[in-house]
Amino acid sequence: MIVAILLAGLLTLSLFFNLGLLLTNSLPDLGGATASHGSRRMQLEEMTVEPSATASRDKIALIEVSGMIADFQLDPSGLTLVKFIGNQFEKAGKDDAVKAVLLKVDSPGGEVLASDNIYKIIKKFQEDYDKPVVASMGNLAASGGYYVSAPCTWIVANELTMTGSIGVIMQSYNLRGLMDRYGVVPMTFKSGKHKDMLSMSKKPSEIDGEERKIVEDFIKMTYEKFKTVIKDGRAFAQERTKGAGRKLADNWENFADGRILNGQQAYDLGLVDELGGMDTAIAKAQQLAGIQDAKVVRYNRPFDIGSLFGLFGKAPSSETTVKVDLGIRLPELKVGQAYYLPSYYTE
Repeated sequence: MIVAILLAGLLTLSLFFNLGLLLTNSLPDLGGATASHGSRRMQLEEMTVEPSATASRDKIALIEVSGMIADFQLDPSGLTLVKFIGNQFEKAGKDDAVKAVLLKVDSPGGEVLASDNIYKIIKKFQEDYDKPVVASMGNLAASGGYYVSAPCTWIVANELTMTGSIGVIMQSYNLRGLMDRYGVVPMTFKSGKHKDMLSMSKKPSEIDGEERKIVEDFIKMTYEKFKTVIKDGRAFAQERTKGAGRKLADNWENFADGRILNGQQAYDLGLVDELGGMDTAIAKAQQLAGIQDAKVVRYNRPFDIGSLFGLFGKAPSSETTVKVDLGIRLPELKVGQAYYLPSYYTE
């Protein structure tokens, strides 16, 4: 009986939710209140994280880049991580009360393209709306985590933040020895001699110098892009703050070899402007925006009651598994995919 009552309640809530969604979709977009992805429109819900001390109407929008950076779907609607971050920046830009954005970064990095797309979103936001973005690095802001921080007007890190790891990594596995041991013979048909690059079934002796050079050139080009993003971002910050931030050290590229840096080292190299935590970043965002006080808000995805029904009606599995929920769905690293990641994340 309890289960029946619960299901009836959920069904009622679902009907009200879908009716509200239908009405929302039929309304015009009032100043960026909605953000579109796929074929449906999503109403971002604003929540106050920290109220202002003076009841000021000014806001600082808190946008998080947390966990693995990859363009994976966050929900069945097709909303991806990159699109969701873009939607939040769009809403922050169109809201005149939002004077600055606080980018909270706690990420080891991730896919090259996803990192670059987020970088472009942040860069374009500052150009289009002339609102500063202050990066606040948490426990980890390495590789792609630093890549998305680089275009910000100001970068704050704790002295013990793990950052750096400036570089690109691509890995594959060669299983030919194992295959030969068990008599497995690969049969490959290809249109060109390099079509099977990074194949797991090729003999190491079949990987010639030309193939190695193609891969190495690709890695080098992507790595040079990373360094350009840092140079341009730091130059942009110098321009916007009129030289108040840290300049890149002359020898900073000597430390852009994939090594991990702590916040203090990054500060000494000019990769970070200031040491501190969230309070430091909020104070700097207010200063850069020219305001005395502001409330900190964040944007949440609306709760979809329909997703709860996926919990019911599933056939029990005969195989018992134990899963640890980290709060995010980490995509598997793909063989042959380039990543802005520390090497230990690929092992």
